[in-house]
Amino acid sequence: MDIIKLLPDAVANQIAAGEVIQRPASAVKELLENAIDAGADTIKLIIKDAGKTLIQVIDNGSGMSDTDARMSFERHATSKLQNADDLFNIRTKGFRGEALASIAAIAQVTLSTRRYDDEIGTEIVIEGSDVKSQQAVATPAGTTFSVRQLFFNTPARRNFLKSNAQEMRHVLEEFMRVAIPHFNIAFSLFHDNTEVFQVKAANLRQRICNLLGANYNERLVPVEEETSIVKIFGFIGKPEHAKKVRGEQYFFINNRFVRDGFLNHAVNNGYEGLIPKDAHPSYFIFIEVNPASIDVNIHPTKTQIKFEDERSVYAIIRSAVKRALGKFSVAPSLDFEHSTTFDLPLSQLQQQPKQPQISINPDYNPFKTTTDFNPRHNVESSTHKINFEQWQALQQQIETGAQQINSSSQNALYTNQNCFQVLNKYIVFVHTMGLVMVNQQAAHERVLFENNKAAFQNKTNSSQQSLFPQTMQLTAENFVIMQELESDLKQLGFDLNVFGKDTYLVHGIPTWATKGSEVTLLESILEQFKMNSKSFRLELRNNLAKSMARAASIKVGTALSDAEMKSLLTDLFQSNLPNDGIYGGKIFTLLQADELDKLV
Repeated sequence: MDIIKLLPDAVANQIAAGEVIQRPASAVKELLENAIDAGADTIKLIIKDAGKTLIQVIDNGSGMSDTDARMSFERHATSKLQNADDLFNIRTKGFRGEALASIAAIAQVTLSTRRYDDEIGTEIVIEGSDVKSQQAVATPAGTTFSVRQLFFNTPARRNFLKSNAQEMRHVLEEFMRVAIPHFNIAFSLFHDNTEVFQVKAANLRQRICNLLGANYNERLVPVEEETSIVKIFGFIGKPEHAKKVRGEQYFFINNRFVRDGFLNHAVNNGYEGLIPKDAHPSYFIFIEVNPASIDVNIHPTKTQIKFEDERSVYAIIRSAVKRALGKFSVAPSLDFEHSTTFDLPLSQLQQQPKQPQISINPDYNPFKTTTDFNPRHNVESSTHKINFEQWQALQQQIETGAQQINSSSQNALYTNQNCFQVLNKYIVFVHTMGLVMVNQQAAHERVLFENNKAAFQNKTNSSQQSLFPQTMQLTAENFVIMQELESDLKQLGFDLNVFGKDTYLVHGIPTWATKGSEVTLLESILEQFKMNSKSFRLELRNNLAKSMARAASIKVGTALSDAEMKSLLTDLFQSNLPNDGIYGGKIFTLLQADELDKLV
């Protein structure tokens, strides 16, 4: 008996949907790209419940005939390819002919479309690949796709969707990847009847600032390079604005967004020596190449690409980034509206400039080998003297600490004895068994993390009010995260509320936080939260507690007073896990006497 059979079209479409449509954002991407391929210059995206309930894309593109409208839902039906050779000259977004068939297999879809020359349009209703109706309707020129109840017939996949806030972040990500390169098209985005974006056709710099905020204008450095192999243009971020979390990093190959670790490495290499190793620069880089020299047909989502000459492209990108940063660092900043007078302190404005006095040593001889005039020798001697005095004081502290520990009857590791700071990074004190070195930042993170967990459990809400509320304007992604975290942030002591479509007012902060740091602290918490979300699988409150501890902790390089060091050590050794860093690793180490003997 034969056992191999052809799959029914509905099942095959659901299988294809598993690759192409992974979440609401995947459907958003496909529908937006179809609207662009249709020649639209105005595209409207309407989302409800982060796309779980409704995804609607309205465009003023070319529209479709009634026959094309029906054919568009068939598998591998496409207007972009006529033969295999066309695969090597692709300049459109979609070409596989799988997207609409995949969406229709797992959702309730309504398509309304009309060509400009037609008097009447077509409406098609499909549920789970089953065509319910097709009829002539009056509809505006262009196309409207309405996708309702995504994954309604595959509940297992619907259950795997994340919270609305998390899914909306993915939708925003896809929207940005389409809206940035097509800055000549007007886009709007509405989520649950609230306007998120309304951007007009503009140039690239304006589009970036309209989507990410006006402050990005001063952060951008133009990059441009043209060779016989590739043309590169766009913007990169200034080194001082690099972040610890990968954020605004966009590569567009022939206006198509792609992910490519190889190209990302080329950009990072261009920043070598300008940013820390764990920092990530922003970039909006466009690459134009001959379509025949790349392969975009290596993944169903078309976000991966293969170059014919990867090494040359790598070298050109790296060189272009270095050149752009070099121009930025050496080019003077000219402000033609600024007064040409000297910027002098107010107290010196009425004073007449004095001729500078020059003093020389008439006895100085550069060939003389004596040390009568040797500034370097004098500095070294002075430094040596200072270091010797410091070490004397250090030795006295150690001896005093040892006496206190020996006379103490307590068994705790830290017993409030004298301590000192090394390199503004470690807190060191003497124990009966040796020398204890504590990482001050890791210690403070542990203390704050346990305080945050206790605040969640005890539902405490202690905060200090600001005299004047601070305004915090956010990117669309960060605004969605803030909405997700708002109630938990309030429980940790933040007093804040929404003020407009992308702004929060901060009225108060936790009692332990420094006044005046409201916005900076919250921005750091958001960045750390995003980094944790990508690096770790943490429950939301656990993520927030750790993010807040990292953002608010005492950083390396901070000088501490004796009282601050003792308070931190006391809190640390009263915590549940005093030697477990919240992100792994030890907080302190004990150098025993025999180990110290080996060092000196």
